[in-house]
Amino acid sequence: MIFDRKLEILQVHCEGEIGNVLVAGAPEIPGATALDKMNYINNVDDSLRRFVTFEPRANVAMTVNLLLEPTRPDADAGFIVLQADRAHAMSGSNCICVVTALLESGRVPMVEPETIVRLDMPAGLVTARARCANGRCLSVSIDNVPAFAEVLDQEVETPRWGRIKADICFGGVYYGLVDVEQVGLSIEPHNARALAETGIELKALLGEQVKVQHPTLSGVDEIAYVMFRSQEPDGAVRTCTTLKPGRVDRSPCGTGSSANLASLHARGLIAVGDTKVSRSIIGGEFHVQALEETEVGGRKAVIPRITGQGFVYGKQELRLVDHDPFTKGFALSDTWGPQVHLLD
Repeated sequence: MIFDRKLEILQVHCEGEIGNVLVAGAPEIPGATALDKMNYINNVDDSLRRFVTFEPRANVAMTVNLLLEPTRPDADAGFIVLQADRAHAMSGSNCICVVTALLESGRVPMVEPETIVRLDMPAGLVTARARCANGRCLSVSIDNVPAFAEVLDQEVETPRWGRIKADICFGGVYYGLVDVEQVGLSIEPHNARALAETGIELKALLGEQVKVQHPTLSGVDEIAYVMFRSQEPDGAVRTCTTLKPGRVDRSPCGTGSSANLASLHARGLIAVGDTKVSRSIIGGEFHVQALEETEVGGRKAVIPRITGQGFVYGKQELRLVDHDPFTKGFALSDTWGPQVHLLD
């Protein structure tokens, strides 16, 4: 088989959520910064994103992270999160996947017992601390960008559930945080389809009723996800982030957990130094710590540290063929769900 052009991908998951890493073969993305490059993908040319995130080369329950040369001198590597709906500015689980891939593949030298990796992302500089032994990345702690509460208890009118409340918070992207009992569900595996469809419906309603714009990041101007939450008997928070076109995050969700930390901090329920356990729909856990207080555009904010595990489980080569009729990819509702039209 002739591979004139190919994309090299490391296959990685974090707490069950697939966050593959595109390490070689991608075209140069125009832009002076990682944010510029993300906006170019979203606003000018999304062909690479579609190629790697849609069928027949991908499935609905996965992300591909585009590895970049850093655009700033204080970073070791850069990347952009590519998902089925668009490119995104930040993801905690995907940071953990990328750091694990960089270290275990030798692209960034591993230092035991701890390696520090600085990541150039559209949302800003993210510092990762990887605990390492015997050539393996055992866990990764991500010092996220500042997280803050935009609005607490935002009322949202819905045709199905009446008036509900959501906290609108930024944790790397914007979230609508919804206590799950308001929609008559619980965060359990058998409810995954119902949670996914409900979350996508609420995201659309939030988009109509609530406007956001990050004070310093151009193009970060939508509520990217709805995350359902509930309290566990042991004090952990059970999380379920919903993503277009209609699926749930398998991990506890790093940016969503950061947004939730910002909500708790704004309510005075979390102080600097405190740690909260976020537990996913399948039982995976992140430890989320409030590192320090700060400010973003006049908003009180908190720096979250997210700790979890990533696992490199394989590698893949994608062949680029000019006469392939499906270079733009496709998605069908039999597996992508009834909301697949939202990706058009």
